[in-house]
Amino acid sequence: MKRRTLLATALLGTAAAPALAGTARAAAPGPSLTRAGTSTLDSQAIFFVSYDGLVNNNSFQKNALLTHRGYQYAAWYTADRNAVIGRRVLGASTWSTVKVGHTLRYDDSHNVISMGVSRTDGRLHLHMDSHSDGFTYVKSVAGLMDNPAGLTWTASRFGAPQSTLDGLALTSQFTYPQFVSTPEGKLQLSYRVGVSGNGRNALAEYNGTSWTVLGEWSASTGTYSSEHGSSTARNMYLHGIDYDRDGRLHSFFTWREQNNAVMCAGGGLTNHDTGYVYSDDRGRTWRNDAGTVVGTTGTSNTVAVTDGGLVIDALDPDHSLMNQESQATDSAGRPHAIISYVPGRFGQCTTNYVADRTANGRAFHVRRTATGTWRKTEIPLALNSSQRTRLVLDRYDNAYAILPFGRIAAASAASGHTDWTTLFDGAGLDAFGEVLVDETRIAQDGVLSVLHQVRSSGTTPSALRVVDFGLPA
Repeated sequence: MKRRTLLATALLGTAAAPALAGTARAAAPGPSLTRAGTSTLDSQAIFFVSYDGLVNNNSFQKNALLTHRGYQYAAWYTADRNAVIGRRVLGASTWSTVKVGHTLRYDDSHNVISMGVSRTDGRLHLHMDSHSDGFTYVKSVAGLMDNPAGLTWTASRFGAPQSTLDGLALTSQFTYPQFVSTPEGKLQLSYRVGVSGNGRNALAEYNGTSWTVLGEWSASTGTYSSEHGSSTARNMYLHGIDYDRDGRLHSFFTWREQNNAVMCAGGGLTNHDTGYVYSDDRGRTWRNDAGTVVGTTGTSNTVAVTDGGLVIDALDPDHSLMNQESQATDSAGRPHAIISYVPGRFGQCTTNYVADRTANGRAFHVRRTATGTWRKTEIPLALNSSQRTRLVLDRYDNAYAILPFGRIAAASAASGHTDWTTLFDGAGLDAFGEVLVDETRIAQDGVLSVLHQVRSSGTTPSALRVVDFGLPA
């Protein structure tokens, strides 16, 4: 195995804060929240707990909530299992909804609905109901997203559900759909081929006329060894896949090993290390932090656990590191991520990841500084949950961590993102745990929209809501 690159500053707070970018940065406001209102998407949305999560509110949805041309869109399953899409004028309290002709097949929280917009033809795309098997795909008529005020919101605006991408079959083992728009307005679909512990990331692309498979870009092969044992199969779990304003495609990730022998004890997670790659050619080739090409999409040379320079924060599989948390890029194109695990001060061997993360899990903010080094800061707020945290940046590059139960902590860009403090304790939301955010809205009107489902029990339906917070203007 090639040597893995360690985080440049493995101990928290050992690196110097990045220099301010001049008087404009020094004068910029710090983080703040102003509660702007709450709207109800569905008073009786489907509710069941699976893999510790909910099908209407799972971290790898991209996007369950998005904003385009002054309207906000949401996707979910109703109590009678119907897939529904809602929209509202930004700031409105009521949503208009349509059913898109599909019903949820299984009580599996992986079978989420993800949305994307192809700007080349103004269509809304939906991908749903898949966990290592087939999928359902629906797209709107052309131009629906370009003229929302002029086109009625009816089921007739959407085509029939498909089991392919307009005739293009991807894989019989499909999971984790994530749509991302390229700077040119094309739409890409990120997904996993295979199963947990033995899967590969892949991309497809829509050019406004047809879909094309770009291919797989991460590998499941190679040998990983810990102090406990070895594994020869795995998959790369993405914290996200996002273009910055200059067109670079960023992705943080963790590896999950198939063989539990790499752990100190059963009941934990075989996830290890936080890695980072980027692409400057729309996902065709992938580079490590040093700029070395480590994989080419659609070839046999894909990003592998044995490649050098991938790891920016090393961690063994004994701390219940969570997969698929969150990432963002700032105004300078620098990547940021949230990761979470049980720190070593609480012990060196987790034996039950749900119980141990709930008791002792902590979230950390990892980011590249202006000098090109990596820095990590612990967010001083206990998770009190096994679930994940979302990350967003406002127009001044202040960072906001939206933790389980809808709690929100923030850190200022002026401090180098070291002054984390709680801005909202989640009071009144009664959120189940994991929440989602509208990643697209902040840049458009400076509002943070948080999608959450009210906690329930068993399979009793509960309310699905969106709460809005104003960010610094």
